[in-house]
Amino acid sequence: MGFDLYRKWMEAWETRLTTRDENRVVRPLEWGFDWIADFIDAAGLRGAVERAEGDARAEEAAMVAVSEAIVARSNEFYGYETPTDFRLEERAPQLFPTNVRPETLKRDAELKRLAEDGQLPPAQFLRFTSPVRTPYPENDLANARWYPATEHRAQSSELRETAARPRRAMVVMPQWNADAFSHNALCRLFNRFGISALRLSKPFHDIRRPAEIERSDYAVSANIGRTIASVRQAVVDVRCCLDWLEAQGYEEFGILGTSLGSCYAFIASAHDRRLRVNAFNHASMSFGDVAWTGQSTRHIREGFEQAGLTQERLYRLWMGISPVAYMRKFAEHAKKVLVIHAEYDMTFLPEYSEQVVRSFAEHELDFVSKVLPCGHYTTGEFPYKFLDGWWLGSFVWGAWGE
Repeated sequence: MGFDLYRKWMEAWETRLTTRDENRVVRPLEWGFDWIADFIDAAGLRGAVERAEGDARAEEAAMVAVSEAIVARSNEFYGYETPTDFRLEERAPQLFPTNVRPETLKRDAELKRLAEDGQLPPAQFLRFTSPVRTPYPENDLANARWYPATEHRAQSSELRETAARPRRAMVVMPQWNADAFSHNALCRLFNRFGISALRLSKPFHDIRRPAEIERSDYAVSANIGRTIASVRQAVVDVRCCLDWLEAQGYEEFGILGTSLGSCYAFIASAHDRRLRVNAFNHASMSFGDVAWTGQSTRHIREGFEQAGLTQERLYRLWMGISPVAYMRKFAEHAKKVLVIHAEYDMTFLPEYSEQVVRSFAEHELDFVSKVLPCGHYTTGEFPYKFLDGWWLGSFVWGAWGE
């Protein structure tokens, strides 16, 4: 009886958190072939796409063919040329909120006031032009807040020993619609371990978000091709960050992704053997399943339902950006993995996270599974955020044999 009451209380809390924002927009289904036109041409699918124009069923079949080609040629799709314009930019950090709640707007205004008055310490950001281009120049200028470890300044004998260890760095990717301060505390925690961190802004997030949208809707939406392009860009941007870190003398790399960030992180790791330490904070096998069943993506599902799509058909359309398609590739190289999911998650349903755990076991991966006694959004609330942070931090610390 007690557990049943706890579940009801947790689900009610989770529902309040996922319904408090009123600026979610229902957008119509769009195929978005133009967003991945270069790959469509490279895969020899231009003719199929053109012949399908105007016929919804034929367009769907063409997009499924594109998705299947992405899986078959994923090294090409997620491949890239290293940028030549890496640079560090120093500026006052901004919040870039995606909700319009009064308390959030008040915090945003206060941070801007402090910056204008010179009372907000500047931060360093890695900037470079993403090899994956979109119609939005502001989105194509990648942004990653830089948290270099200062092990050479450490006073304790324990931390002074880090000078003899390989230089290590984490790439951190927060959740969908995260503001620019989300996960910064984890980066500072890694610094205490002598590990540097790049907190990467996802496509269409914070400083990369076009002015025409309040939320980071273009990262995940009812535009099939745009969503695929966003995943591609995120994966490539992660790999570019590793290139820059290598150029700075770093030798060992890990990645931490939360929610949507965990999908990006998994696909990046599957295609880049340099990522040996992997922390997936909320994970699912299928991009389409989460978009269809998640409480926080109900507005996206509504757009699909208006067009007559089903969950099974969406699964196929987004196979090329789903972790399930790359599990074998992920398992080809030795990695240490942490996967965390929430028992009462209404965004990444537990059944889908459990599929990840079973697949990791079937592929005999070196992994640890943890289950939070909360939901998706309540992971960021007291006291669960501290348990989540403890698991993430202790895993990263221990994964490198400390």
